Amino acid sequence: MLSISANAAVTSGRSSFTKYWDSDKSLRLEHGGTLSYRLAYRTWGRLSAKADNAVIVCHALTGSADADEWWPAMFGANKALDPGRDFVVCSNVLGGCYGSTGPASCDASGRRYGNAFPLLTIRDQVQAQMFLADALGIRRIKLVIGGSMGGLHSLEWALMDPLRVQAVAIIAASAEHSAWCMAWSEAQRLALRADSKFREGNYDASDPPLAGLAAARAIAMATYRSPSALQERYGRNTGASVFGERASAPGDFAVRAWLRHHARQFIERFDTHCYLALLDAMDSHDVGRGRGGTKAALGRVMQPSLVVAIDSDGLYSPAEQMSLSADLPRARFVQLHSLHGHDGFLIDAANLEPHVRHFRKDAEAVASEITEGVP
Repeated sequence: MLSISANAAVTSGRSSFTKYWDSDKSLRLEHGGTLSYRLAYRTWGRLSAKADNAVIVCHALTGSADADEWWPAMFGANKALDPGRDFVVCSNVLGGCYGSTGPASCDASGRRYGNAFPLLTIRDQVQAQMFLADALGIRRIKLVIGGSMGGLHSLEWALMDPLRVQAVAIIAASAEHSAWCMAWSEAQRLALRADSKFREGNYDASDPPLAGLAAARAIAMATYRSPSALQERYGRNTGASVFGERASAPGDFAVRAWLRHHARQFIERFDTHCYLALLDAMDSHDVGRGRGGTKAALGRVMQPSLVVAIDSDGLYSPAEQMSLSADLPRARFVQLHSLHGHDGFLIDAANLEPHVRHFRKDAEAVASEITEGVP
């Protein structure tokens, strides 16, 4: 049984290298209204004299700006993300809870936003990231890259900032959030709302619906892995046989203990309202909205695009990435082999890195032709 402490609280989730940028202009939101906001971000390397060597990294649903911690295999000398060559920027998304403005933040009156936080879209989040890039003095972006929710952001970057963005890498993501993905989002919302402490979202911040949040995370974790991965790692083995002395429930099935462990860890680092806000933003994703449909929108992406599918991904199916690649004029499609399902872009990042590195090298010549003559 999952043990949940009534005193569990969200930790900062930020490194000592985190920086903060407060926009001096409110963000106009897609669904109406404006929002004064702050973004927490990290940088690696230095911006060149021509301000043309930036790389934007976009994180997944519950990620942070600490890309070197959750994607270490991508960083290093002569790797896909090389701080000796690139000025790498990763920001915590608007609506998150790792330093950027979100439902866990306070409004101008000093009150926690909570349920009153405005509805955000993927485009709102990218717009905020674009303004951060402006504030950092970035004139050219060599690459925007992200997986899962970060891949949705990467694709929107290509459409929303076409003159500055020279290439994009869209990993384990899609052109629109499918009915399958939205169904899993709703299953997680239902788990949250089933917690009696949720109170229609008007819960006491000192007594949040942690059981509901834990259940929502457990649902998500199951979608992030593959049946083969769980069978190979755990099968029907007990906690004692898999985890040894570390087993919290030696006689229980190991896979159940694994799921409870992730649920328990998650409620100590994340906020319920933020989780809901980000689920809503992901469900808003549709590149064709207001652009004449999906094919018409994707046909406008002139930048070289790397589209990566995970062959065992059961959340964003490889068929979606194949379709996305087919509709992008300058796309390269890669199917990455991974036992681990959707999370393969993180777990098997060492195998992903060469594909991104080689794509970047090949894309530079094409990108220079597209942006030739642009100041």
